[in-house]
Amino acid sequence: MAQASPTNGHAAHAQANDSHAIEHAMKKLFDKPEAPLKVAPVSVEGEFAVAGWLQDKRGGRALLQKRHGQWVITVCAGDGLKQVDTLVQTGMSPEVAKRLAAKVAAQEARLSADVLKRFASFEGMLRVDGDAAHGHGHGHGHGAAERKQHKH
Repeated sequence: MAQASPTNGHAAHAQANDSHAIEHAMKKLFDKPEAPLKVAPVSVEGEFAVAGWLQDKRGGRALLQKRHGQWVITVCAGDGLKQVDTLVQTGMSPEVAKRLAAKVAAQEARLSADVLKRFASFEGMLRVDGDAAHGHGHGHGHGAAERKQHKH
């Protein structure tokens, strides 16, 4: 009978902590009483993560990066954040991008077609300066210079 190694238990605990920290960071920026933000699933690979989000009838995915011990949003997009080449273009290595894309696919395989359709509804790619994003209070899709065809 195989035993789980302490490393696996530690990794699962770290993943849960990262997922909670990511959800908290996103809600701090975008959650509103009249439009609660739902964050799930969260896939983490090292210093990078992809989180699906739903708010009102909208949805999408956020790419986050751990900077100075804090998770910050760097890109909001739709299906592009499931693709290895798109993830590589954001600055991660091809190896990390492949592992993260595989985790996203595995997590999202359990979701309904409706949720996946809402994630895909975020058109284009919105670069976010995660450090400057704190406190802007606008919600998804507002005020980005590098926005490409973003519609809800």
